[in-house]
Amino acid sequence: MPFIPHTEQETAQMLDAIGVQNIEQLFDEIPQALRAKGLGDIPAGLNELEVTRLINQRARQDQPLICFAGAGAYEHHIPAAVWELATRGEFYTAYTPYQAEASQGTLQLLYEYQTMMSNLMAMDVSNASLYDGASALAEAVLMAVRANRKSKSKRILMSTTVHPNYRRVVKNIVSNQGIELVELDYCTECGQIVVDSLAQYEGKDYAALVIPQPNFFGSLEQVDQLTDWAHRNEMLVIGVVNPMAMAVIVPPGEWGEQGADIACGEGQPLGIPLSWGGPFYGFIACKQKQVRQLPGRIVGRTVDLDGMRGFVLTLQAREQHIRRSKATSNICTNQGLMITASTIYMSLMGAEGLERTAMLCHANTAILVEQLIAIDGVEKLFDAPCFHEAVIRLNQPVVPVLSKLAEAGYLGGFELADDYAELNNTLLVCATEMRHRDEIVAFSQAFAQALR
Repeated sequence: MPFIPHTEQETAQMLDAIGVQNIEQLFDEIPQALRAKGLGDIPAGLNELEVTRLINQRARQDQPLICFAGAGAYEHHIPAAVWELATRGEFYTAYTPYQAEASQGTLQLLYEYQTMMSNLMAMDVSNASLYDGASALAEAVLMAVRANRKSKSKRILMSTTVHPNYRRVVKNIVSNQGIELVELDYCTECGQIVVDSLAQYEGKDYAALVIPQPNFFGSLEQVDQLTDWAHRNEMLVIGVVNPMAMAVIVPPGEWGEQGADIACGEGQPLGIPLSWGGPFYGFIACKQKQVRQLPGRIVGRTVDLDGMRGFVLTLQAREQHIRRSKATSNICTNQGLMITASTIYMSLMGAEGLERTAMLCHANTAILVEQLIAIDGVEKLFDAPCFHEAVIRLNQPVVPVLSKLAEAGYLGGFELADDYAELNNTLLVCATEMRHRDEIVAFSQAFAQALR
């Protein structure tokens, strides 16, 4: 925030006026563990020039690590034009386009995004984004409970192969609304939901089945069989998908005989940088039958009095600015800038570009796994097909190995034991199109050295 030059006397007068002894008391509701400890590593008394020189010197020491980690956030190539255009003033400062006559550019962009995302998911309609992938899944669960009129139980079947963070967020959001999440175990050999294991749930009242594709382990689920099983048991199907993978594998709208009912996920792979964890955005798409239960803003195309094409927010009676507490959702954050970047990214890449990128991701991961399992003490854990990440097991603890890899300049993967106690000494590794074969070979050599 800007520097405000209050004197000690002015500060004392302010504190006296509000009846507080010191500045610390103004923030007493913040736990001590969360408070900044100050800039202890910057010597006192430096002038601006000296501080600038010191900070630049330290910044040069912060070399980025070569990334072989995924776990829900992926390093992809982003064409330079994406953020050159997205950060233009017209997009960078755009607000929610309630006033259509003043927001045609923003509305058209959102309409184009919805069209491309609907096509990518093979769904009828898409919204204009949510906060992130985890909250998008929570909204999809709430949506399924509202939409499935045949179910009275408010129970959801969700596999433990869904991202652990997503499961935690969903539980936090829906548990106080009387919705029960029933977790499904995965096969320890293939890393998937086994369709035969669902027999115990047949004929029972559940609102929806959540299917990840690919799942958190990188494995591809048997989505056709799972979708048909859920529909036979009068459940809706929620697909949690990686949008990049949808360029090469069957999209949710084409799963099984009828397709999934709702698709959701994290939009970060589509032109959004990692940026230390955000901001990202979530997406939801669905069949036309569920459109009135779809949270978030929807842009439609129409014509004006002169017959000219125009774009407007449509079906607004679902939204919080119209119905307040009766709206389908009250956390429909419109991540407009992220959506802008993804729209430009998908437009530049096209269907062929997305497909080639996804294929290269898959090919690089196959090379990575081949290189790693050739090392003594490393084995591939699951035998199911995967997309661009896979689980390997080491013959020793993972954390020291990751530390040694970091010293060698690599972000070596994601340790699974914290979220899956049964997966001790396991590592989730990933290779996108950003990784050159030479980097993969060098990483494998560093990995072997770290194990020794």
